[in-house]
Amino acid sequence: MTEVTITVRSNGPYKLVGPVTIVDPDGREFELPEGSAIALCRCGHSRNKPFCDASHRRVGFVADDTAPRVVPPLTATD
Repeated sequence: MTEVTITVRSNGPYKLVGPVTIVDPDGREFELPEGSAIALCRCGHSRNKPFCDASHRRVGFVADDTAPRVVPPLTATD
């Protein structure tokens, strides 16, 4: 089974590389075949949500910080 890869792009969208299925609020499915890529809006300004239409460039969206690295909690055997 091939894994889905999600890449957070600095000042831009989430890039997904499939296979993955995206389901909208009405239950309609969008299939992304294995090896294909799609960008999901992160700025909230896309006219084609949930997909990116590059509106982040027009509105000056800034989100270039990195996620904190979370240390897994210790287990009873550690």
